[in-house]
Amino acid sequence: MTRVLVVDDQYLIRAGLVGLLRAAPGVEVVGEAGDGEEALALVAETRPDVVLMDIRMPGMGGIAATERILAETPGPPPRVLVLTTFDLDEYVYGALRAGASGFLLKDSGPERLLAAVAAVGCGDALFAPSVTRRLVEAFADRVSAGAPEPPADLAVLTGRETEVLRLTARGLSNLEIAGELFISEATVKTHLNRAMGKLGLDSRAQAVVVAYETGLVTPGGG
Repeated sequence: MTRVLVVDDQYLIRAGLVGLLRAAPGVEVVGEAGDGEEALALVAETRPDVVLMDIRMPGMGGIAATERILAETPGPPPRVLVLTTFDLDEYVYGALRAGASGFLLKDSGPERLLAAVAAVGCGDALFAPSVTRRLVEAFADRVSAGAPEPPADLAVLTGRETEVLRLTARGLSNLEIAGELFISEATVKTHLNRAMGKLGLDSRAQAVVVAYETGLVTPGGG
């Protein structure tokens, strides 16, 4: 069972998500919260596998809540899947930097939502295509404005680790990377985990950001 905590300040949206998840096989809803502060308390109490996190909420918003959940949860922290109405929201980049494992638009539909919960619960990163596009465009704007984050040094990676990181940033799944490089899926996971460890990264999502920040993958470069 994938244990899920739903966080959204709008009651009707939250109730709809809870109802959908409770009707799905293999999913257990362990709680629901209306803001970041409540989410922090419930994460500590219920220890979910996945947190569905709204970005814009009164009081503590989704970015601050994501940062604190991932920093303060003892033991393995939950995966945070951000659900947002705003595919142009400038806070999406901030939430990714905070360690969110994925982004999905609220109008994506039930099947996509359930697939996203399953993917994130299994350790994969997941991004709505429009959010990914906007993320890349936002990063390009940051670079052109002369205010990028200090890049990580990729020189510590082996050639294979670098290639796996590049393909991950292009949006390929572990299985697709395995096919591209003619290696096993387990080997892909090993290379990516080693790369993330060397770069001090906590999530696959942060690895995508580093790939763009270092120029390993460029906006519009495929």
